[in-house]
Amino acid sequence: MQFEDVYKEVYDIVKPKHKLFTAGPVACFPEVLEIMKVQMFSHRAKEYKQMHVDTVERLKKFLEVEKGEVLLFPSSGTGVMEASIRNGVSKGRKVLVTIIGAFGKRYKQVVETNGRKAVALEYEPGKAVKPEDLDEALKKNPDVEAVTITYNETSTGVLNPLPELAKVAKEHDKLVFVDAVSAMGGADIKFTKWGIDVVFGSSQKAFGVPPGLAIGAFSEEFIEIAKKMGERGWYFDIPRYIKVQNEKQGPPSTPAMPQEFGLNVVLRIIEKMGGKEKWLDMYRKRSEMIRNGVKEIGLEILAEPGYESPTITAVLTSEGIKGDQVYEAMRQRGFELAKGYGEGIKEKTFRIGNMGYVTFEDIQEMLENLREVIEELKAKV
Repeated sequence: MQFEDVYKEVYDIVKPKHKLFTAGPVACFPEVLEIMKVQMFSHRAKEYKQMHVDTVERLKKFLEVEKGEVLLFPSSGTGVMEASIRNGVSKGRKVLVTIIGAFGKRYKQVVETNGRKAVALEYEPGKAVKPEDLDEALKKNPDVEAVTITYNETSTGVLNPLPELAKVAKEHDKLVFVDAVSAMGGADIKFTKWGIDVVFGSSQKAFGVPPGLAIGAFSEEFIEIAKKMGERGWYFDIPRYIKVQNEKQGPPSTPAMPQEFGLNVVLRIIEKMGGKEKWLDMYRKRSEMIRNGVKEIGLEILAEPGYESPTITAVLTSEGIKGDQVYEAMRQRGFELAKGYGEGIKEKTFRIGNMGYVTFEDIQEMLENLREVIEELKAKV
């Protein structure tokens, strides 16, 4: 390298110092980092088109999109969250927003700041949405056009019963929008079978790819509604995105090419591992190991039993100990967990993510250090 000294200056700032158990971005697979070093070329070149089409087809298979379209956006998942509202709900009309934590509240903000009305079905942190409650809420609000569901609430470590909730929404003939940012790649998604209209995720979570790429799947019903929607914006105009993808085998504007290459590698890794079920089973085993380890230390999990996330665990601290204290003490030992997040639970929780490139040996080492940290902090109370 001609400017190796410059590289070293930056590397000294960002070089890896901790084992990551964060909420995202997460540690990336070595194969992902390696493919992302490839020199850039035109996103209209045949090589990119081949890669893009292949990535989309692999995602369709992974997400079980039998009817509908999969699109890739150079953005965070929140961009597709906004796109779902602007493309799928008429201005001034209502959306039923289910809220079980901070990211459900974000969906509510997106609804309202885009000129639509939000009707909230809200639970205390740690609880999941119950199908019977959703049914009752839709009976009381028959004029809503869509229901939003946070599949995996990153702030509380709760996995909503998505198939059951989507079924209820469809019985009321409503569109179903799913925030799967911390679920996609770590929890099962059967897009067409479950009756989902929009589901979106991000590269920097369970797929173990750097941030910058959002993934969205859209139903045929949603696409037809979007075609007739006025003022749906330009950057996230879903019908335009689909038209360009069909014509040019790529997105309308410059894609996040390195991240897309990395995602393609991960989808191939999943195939080599034995397929989707093997991959998801890995996530289930990781999260179970963390929850069991935390309980053995004497700590409690925020999520109600039966609704625990396969990708992130929110842990309640002991009396007299703040979540930030645990986070900082673990960081000093070389482990980057995630601080508590959300109103009312920020100080009394910390979170342990198990997304991306994490080994079972890493988890065991982290739990051993966590036990020592909790003992040390308890001794100071």
